[in-house]
Amino acid sequence: MIHSTATVPVNPEGESRLTRAQAWKGLVLKARDARLFLPPGICTRCDVVEESASHIVREATIAGADLREIITFEPQGKVTFFQSTGPREGAIINELFEDADGTLQLRFYCYLGLRGKAPNGPEARAEQEWMSSDKGYKSALLSTLKRTRELLAEGRL
Repeated sequence: MIHSTATVPVNPEGESRLTRAQAWKGLVLKARDARLFLPPGICTRCDVVEESASHIVREATIAGADLREIITFEPQGKVTFFQSTGPREGAIINELFEDADGTLQLRFYCYLGLRGKAPNGPEARAEQEWMSSDKGYKSALLSTLKRTRELLAEGRL
């Protein structure tokens, strides 16, 4: 089982401030269309194929892998990506919360397995190492907030 977590402040010093509502809109937009948030060419398809008030189902091609995700929303707080098909199985969570000082934070955490791979095998260990590195999901959190600021400045959020 792969478990990883990372937390970053939503409003680090030197960056334009995002409200919780603006950060939330960015997370929802990312869930609906990952192409807007990932580096060019990483996500080549991202289609919402089902939606309700509490969730969407999207089919996407990310890093060459086709996947299907059921994405649930806890308004203004949490987006959970359940990977139902693709190379991984499990859940990826993006959560907005205030820390003990009242500072708005964005946290990523996941519980995943790799389909068809041995638990704790070399592939899983490599995936765990990548996710926990500064190039893993911490960088994804930072790029999500950066892109949210850009979309806000462009009037697209």
